[in-house]
Amino acid sequence: MKKTFKTILFINLIFIFVSFYSYASEIYHKNKLEKFFMDLKKSTNIDEAASIEKNIWNLWSLHPKNKFLTNKLELGTELMENGQHKYAYKIFSNIIFEDPNWSEAWNKRATVLFLMKEYDLSLIDIEKTLDLEPRHFGALSGRAQIYIDLKEYRKALDNLMKTKEIYPLSKGNRVIPKLEKILSIEQI
Repeated sequence: MKKTFKTILFINLIFIFVSFYSYASEIYHKNKLEKFFMDLKKSTNIDEAASIEKNIWNLWSLHPKNKFLTNKLELGTELMENGQHKYAYKIFSNIIFEDPNWSEAWNKRATVLFLMKEYDLSLIDIEKTLDLEPRHFGALSGRAQIYIDLKEYRKALDNLMKTKEIYPLSKGNRVIPKLEKILSIEQI
């Protein structure tokens, strides 16, 4: 009886430790992301902003609790970059099935759908990405690109302006004057 009690106690302590570690890891992840976004918004140097952007992308690409899902996202991203879009789509869909609350899985699937010219489906996944992470400047820029391709310039401009609020030195800012010019010509 004593041995069983000690075993149960030991298992419970391990469970508590793992749960605490997972929770602490998630909090650390969120706090780090908050700091990066504050720094990104205040940045006045393009190189510094690019470095902060890279740090944000790195955090987004790390699952806060599951290294296996992080590895699957990396594999899907490699496949996508190598033009194996259908296989990448399946991997991203599987990740979403396993954790529907990971914004970057939705964003990656939106990206591969964009590359497959499945704009309507990509827009749905972008919306989900933004529901989970409203500051996702990559999703906003991607949605702007879709709207440019669809010649919906007002919507594209709106998304780039939202991106600029989050990321004032975004490379996408260069497109804003072009869209404003197109829209002013359309109003004539």
